[in-house]
Amino acid sequence: MDVSLVVSNLLNPPVLFFFLGMLAVFVKSDLEIPSPIPKLFSLYLLIAIGFRGGSELVKSGITQDVFLMIGAAILMACVVPLYTFFILRIKLDPYNAAAIAATYGSISAVTFITAGSFLDQVGIASDGYMVAALALMESPAIVVGLILVKVFADNQDGQEFDWGEILRESFFNGSVFLLVGSIIIGILTGEHGEEVLKPFTQGLFYGALTFFLLDMGLVAAQRIQDLQKAGVFLIAFAILIPIFNAGVGIAIAKLIQMPQGNALLFAVLCASASYIAVPAALRLTVPEANPSLYISTALAVTFPFNILVGIPLYLYGINLFWS
Repeated sequence: MDVSLVVSNLLNPPVLFFFLGMLAVFVKSDLEIPSPIPKLFSLYLLIAIGFRGGSELVKSGITQDVFLMIGAAILMACVVPLYTFFILRIKLDPYNAAAIAATYGSISAVTFITAGSFLDQVGIASDGYMVAALALMESPAIVVGLILVKVFADNQDGQEFDWGEILRESFFNGSVFLLVGSIIIGILTGEHGEEVLKPFTQGLFYGALTFFLLDMGLVAAQRIQDLQKAGVFLIAFAILIPIFNAGVGIAIAKLIQMPQGNALLFAVLCASASYIAVPAALRLTVPEANPSLYISTALAVTFPFNILVGIPLYLYGINLFWS
């Protein structure tokens, strides 16, 4: 792998602040961020990226490329939980296997945003409409995961799923609702709206991302102790499956002829794992699953791996195929 790609990623200020947050925990600093503030920045990032994505979708139009990208995104969101579930069943019960499979079938918006920042750093263009894939890949994985629980779990107490509640939580949970709503507003307001909100959605963007990643570094380091419960099998899974998923994503991107920047963003979506929306839904719908397993693997292993190594690794693979 090209070492310069890793260096470029590491020298990206938001990434450095992520590791500063981790370091603060390791050296037992009293650095802490009041809980409402990270939530505020999380909401801001969803609004900014969704609105900009909607504006870009207006500029590009609903083309064949957009349709192919959306189809590929939904396909991966449905397929990844299926094969990861059967891998996880080697060691885990159906509840935990389905919960982790849904987590890895879904996506991490912050990893996607960090990949976009990395592309800016190395001077590779990407299309703003890729945020549509981000919006569409969250919910299907939750639904597939719950179907897996329904089919394979031994529900001895005869409890029935409330499918209406499941679908509502999957498609209208806060992060998905805000992201999709922001995309729609970006589409409706077009270039005028983009110009009006430019200081908000662009001028503040990297500052907010930096602050949010500082907090994520603190949280990720605090979650490392939960890895003792995960065991070697899940730690290996949390590193190898993202690489495999990214490889599948790169192959699909090559097949439908995505440009390199879009291919990286798609690969990162395939390789990432949700640690916000999916855990919130699973705690409600699959209480039998252990949250320390699906949250710690996604947040303490996969997220730092993708931030540090995964993003430049996936771009290196894309450069090889596209050259």
